[in-house]
Amino acid sequence: MAKTEQFEQQPLSVHLAELRSCLIISLVAVALSFVLTYAVVEELADWFLKPLISVLPEDRVLIFTSYQAGFFFI
Repeated sequence: MAKTEQFEQQPLSVHLAELRSCLIISLVAVALSFVLTYAVVEELADWFLKPLISVLPEDRVLIFTSYQAGFFFI
């Protein structure tokens, strides 16, 4: 026999308050993730670019040809 759940009616303000709290938690999580990732961005870039740098000739360096290319190093 299936169990039926009874949902109670809530006013719109309760739904908006719950949405606001979920959005605040999400924004805090995104901001915290950004700060933690930004703290180790150099190590991440070194790790991702290590295979490319290892095959470059001795007298060459890795350059980016546009401003946004540095963000898309993968």
